Amino acid sequence: MFERFSTDARAVVIDAQKEARALKSPRIGPEHLVLGLLSVPTEPVQGILADSGIVLAAARRTVAERGIALSDADADALGSIGIDLDAVRRSLERTFGKGVLDPEPPKGQRGWFGRKSGHIPFTKDAKKALELSLREALARKDNHIGPEHVLLGVLRAADGTAREILEVSVTVDELRRRMHAALDRAA
Repeated sequence: MFERFSTDARAVVIDAQKEARALKSPRIGPEHLVLGLLSVPTEPVQGILADSGIVLAAARRTVAERGIALSDADADALGSIGIDLDAVRRSLERTFGKGVLDPEPPKGQRGWFGRKSGHIPFTKDAKKALELSLREALARKDNHIGPEHVLLGVLRAADGTAREILEVSVTVDELRRRMHAALDRAA
């Protein structure tokens, strides 16, 4: 499927990987694909996201705040029995040093001189979003997958942090409508 990706769509996926690495995530999720879409300046995607109040800095902050270890429901469940995850992190970092809870790459994913290798795997939801981008391209009878198809795929699968990033001023459904309208005008 990746051979059908345009140069810009490939850049989105590569930037998603860079964003995941910068945020110390062990996997690329749909939220990282959104960050990749915000990082690669392509139209009409950039215009639609900007007009909807979705900006890279705020999206990056949201992803960083949500972290990777536990969902909000998990944190709430632990909080209900008196466990404050932020206090636990602060205590561990005071004792063992900053970043002690940052994920290490799985064994075998270190490159030369102990550096992390370039590959970060996709989550099941990110894979689904990319598969849906192919379906979006096929439904539009396009012979390639571009950033616009990646956005449409992410919007179809948007949940959790990705949905939170995308629903700044309009719903995911409205973003889909705007993207389709822009593509229809361009056709």
